[in-house]
Amino acid sequence: MSESAVLEARQISKYFPGVVANEDVNLSLNPGEILALLGENGAGKSTLMNIIYGLYQPSSGEIRVKGRSVKMHSPRDAIDLGIGMVHQHFQLVPVMTVVENVMLGSESVRQGLLDREKVSKRIQQLSQDYQLEVDPNALVEDLPVGIRQRVEIIKALYREADILILDEPTAVLTPQEIEGLFSVMDLLRKQGKSIIFITHKLKEVLRIADRISVLRRGKVVGEATPSEATEPGLAAMMVGREVMLQVDKQEAQPGKPVLQVKGLEARDDLGEICLRNVELEVHSGEIVGVAGVQGNGQTELVEVLTGLRELDQGTLQIGGQDLTNKNPREITDQGRICHVPEDRHAFGMVAGYSVANNLVLNSYYKPPFANGVTVQQEAIEQHAKALVEKFDVRTPSVHTSGGSLSGGNQQKMVIARELSRPIQLLIAAQPTRGIDVGSIEFIHQQIVAKRDEGVAVLLVSSELDEILALSDRIVVMYRGSIIGEVDGKDATRQQLGLLMAGVKSTLSEGLD
Repeated sequence: MSESAVLEARQISKYFPGVVANEDVNLSLNPGEILALLGENGAGKSTLMNIIYGLYQPSSGEIRVKGRSVKMHSPRDAIDLGIGMVHQHFQLVPVMTVVENVMLGSESVRQGLLDREKVSKRIQQLSQDYQLEVDPNALVEDLPVGIRQRVEIIKALYREADILILDEPTAVLTPQEIEGLFSVMDLLRKQGKSIIFITHKLKEVLRIADRISVLRRGKVVGEATPSEATEPGLAAMMVGREVMLQVDKQEAQPGKPVLQVKGLEARDDLGEICLRNVELEVHSGEIVGVAGVQGNGQTELVEVLTGLRELDQGTLQIGGQDLTNKNPREITDQGRICHVPEDRHAFGMVAGYSVANNLVLNSYYKPPFANGVTVQQEAIEQHAKALVEKFDVRTPSVHTSGGSLSGGNQQKMVIARELSRPIQLLIAAQPTRGIDVGSIEFIHQQIVAKRDEGVAVLLVSSELDEILALSDRIVVMYRGSIIGEVDGKDATRQQLGLLMAGVKSTLSEGLD
């Protein structure tokens, strides 16, 4: 441990019933340093950060801040010690202004009234000092995602934080916004702030970090600097084995159109138009990627295509059949589609059901799993054992509840169920969200294999690297419309990033 460290975790352990989240973790953060914290889903990163921020109490071990041993019973204690945290899901009130959000919980009062003017001036000063460019009087709900993140950083700086924890800060940003964030982080570092940067994106770690610590199964398993580290080496450290980071695929051989969407319009849950005149085709034997910042209609598009949301106008054809506004079972059976949903817990599985029963959720009523109204449990169990082995679902038993599996194994369970049926269209929404690099490698291989079998694949992902690696064609959604289309071989991060921000001229300019 460094004597000059501004923050130290010494021999930190945290136990939950039946789970060791952290075990004898040692971590140090130096002044003016960006420390990247890498690890698989469930490696213990969030638990450790929640301990440092006062949300959890450690089972054993010590936290030291600026050389002093401290006990933090709540985030207020962490804030008082100069620690700020920007969560992956922003902690902002949309209907309030930037000023109101920044002062919330730390109000400035003059003559019994909130002193908005004083706070506004302070925000303007912080915006200028750290090149954050935020309008203090803007409503948060009117701000783009990248600006909302700046508000969160300003909130921490307003409370005089000199240690910042950034939890997956690039998850919802365009490539241009990510570069803007890195510029801000670099300036914060130069001005003496210390940053813990949590991410699963290896390129970003090598781009911005001064030091890298890797957690696996609750323990620190390695440390490196970007100059000596490589992406394959970091991935192997995270997973405990060599991982293939590049997607191995041949040139696509597209066939006839399978999915045809024309003039599609739909409304969101509040009755507002969320899809506008969407035109889309996916052919057999190709992967069409749908890129875009989350919240631009991708979720609603998938819901319409799978029968979970009605469309107001337009037509939906799958395999030449008109399936406009059919229910999910009709679309699944008649269209021969499978759907990997973006939220596996809400739409992809039943946590309390066994692995075996989760693997027949959409076919339990058909032979050989049912004989009339009688469930054939032995057939379900044999089916499950075969899929668990084929798709490497790591579970103690097929009778184990699906909810007790790790995130990666839950996702492989969903993938196994969906890809084990005869299909002509695969709709995969955020198929690798929140899972480790080893599971990502496996799922990517399965998607490419289906394409090579002649299945049409629609891939919706907020991970631009995933879109670029897998897609044969890429369409970009912006505010409910498809704003542009590019060939997968020619697409660049800059080009897609501009389209994701609504800049249409990219296509004609041919950026590279």
